[in-house]
Amino acid sequence: MEQKKPVILFDGICNLCNASINFILKRDKDKLFRYVSLQSDEGKLLVEHHQIPKETDSVILIKNEKVFIESDAAIEIGQLLPWPLKWSPVLRIIPKKIRNGIYRWIARNRYRWFGKRETCRIIQN
Repeated sequence: MEQKKPVILFDGICNLCNASINFILKRDKDKLFRYVSLQSDEGKLLVEHHQIPKETDSVILIKNEKVFIESDAAIEIGQLLPWPLKWSPVLRIIPKKIRNGIYRWIARNRYRWFGKRETCRIIQN
């Protein structure tokens, strides 16, 4: 499965995830990323191809055939975007256990706090 651009896999029915994708799209002026919902056929194929556990409840970034999840994915995505997001790697000074703990807490509550869509979002890349 050839991959040229980094791929962001996201929960296509999650309102918070979709707001995050809108935020990234607005700043991705050079169209660096491909955006694929986890619920789509392509998303399911990518998850299977990269042997990502199906229960992974996170944004996923696939860059140069390497898989990033949770806060690592967010930091890697930010690093590829314009300033000030480009400085996101500085967040690695926070221990990964703490970063991912906060990430998981938000992920567990995202539908309750932000709601979800009836249909999955599809983005034309």
